[in-house]
Amino acid sequence: MRTSTKTRTTTETDISLTLNLDGEGRYDIDTGCGFFDHMLELFCRHGRFDLTLRCKGDTDVDYHHTVEDVGIVLGTAFHEALGDCGGIQRYGFFLLPMDEALCQIAVDLGGRCTCECDFSFSSPKAGDFDAELTEEFLLALCRSMPACIHVRQLAGRNTHHIIEACFKGLGRALRQAVAVDPALNGEIPSTKGVL
Repeated sequence: MRTSTKTRTTTETDISLTLNLDGEGRYDIDTGCGFFDHMLELFCRHGRFDLTLRCKGDTDVDYHHTVEDVGIVLGTAFHEALGDCGGIQRYGFFLLPMDEALCQIAVDLGGRCTCECDFSFSSPKAGDFDAELTEEFLLALCRSMPACIHVRQLAGRNTHHIIEACFKGLGRALRQAVAVDPALNGEIPSTKGVL
């Protein structure tokens, strides 16, 4: 079982998380931010990851610390659950339409930390969620995984749709990247022999 249970407590957030990479897309998520919860639920459903997540954060200030710290802990859980990455596909790519929005997501679990985002939000918020926190989540995730994540918005006017396309597409791309390739017979997918 490729699973991980993590906790992280700071003066800004208190997080507990359990992740199963080989799940069925089940989730039980409460971060104190309804929109962010919904995006993580979509991420899990489309990635087929099982996730239980609780975060108590300083949401009286805003959602920044909550979103960033969840990204840190989730990325750390992915890293632990993947172990030495033996036999995984390593790369994932998805082009996801969401009504008028279209997002392209590419992932490499090769151990390098890069996050490139190209968004053009028509509104600074989706509900009470600051749209710019989408990139903060992705940055925190890629740094702690570590991974190379590229997200490009190719079309879209509705901020909610753009962010939703990003989270769904990220789930699908990561689902491909973490998938075990039987042809590799447990080999590390790199000429270096390590990731």
